[in-house]
Amino acid sequence: MRAEEELRSRGLRVTRPRLAVLEVLARGGHLGVDDIARQVRDRIDSVSTQAVYDVLNALTRAGLARRIEPAGGAARYERRTGDNHHHVVCRRCGVVGDIDCTVGAAPCLEPDADHGFAIDEAEVTFWGLCPDCRQSDPG
Repeated sequence: MRAEEELRSRGLRVTRPRLAVLEVLARGGHLGVDDIARQVRDRIDSVSTQAVYDVLNALTRAGLARRIEPAGGAARYERRTGDNHHHVVCRRCGVVGDIDCTVGAAPCLEPDADHGFAIDEAEVTFWGLCPDCRQSDPG
């Protein structure tokens, strides 16, 4: 489905900033707002950082983007949504990678006790050192 159709199907107006943010996110990765804003500005004449925040909030609410917040780090956004994947974060440089659930349908959605919640998503973050940081680690 094209970006314009995705926006309309979620009840969102099609705007240049929304299309530009979707295009940036579609390239992959886990980007911070400053990175997204810089890349959006490369595509359209001018857009404020606040406008990028507004677009990201609208896209996240509509399920077209996902916001992740690794502990101690700034929020990051990605286009990959709705598949209950998880993340691995480097403790040193902060690089983020995706980790797919590979066992069962959604194994992390079966907690010991749900406390009456209708659970529809789980966030698991794995922490460690990425290959580049491990290679440069003297110990």
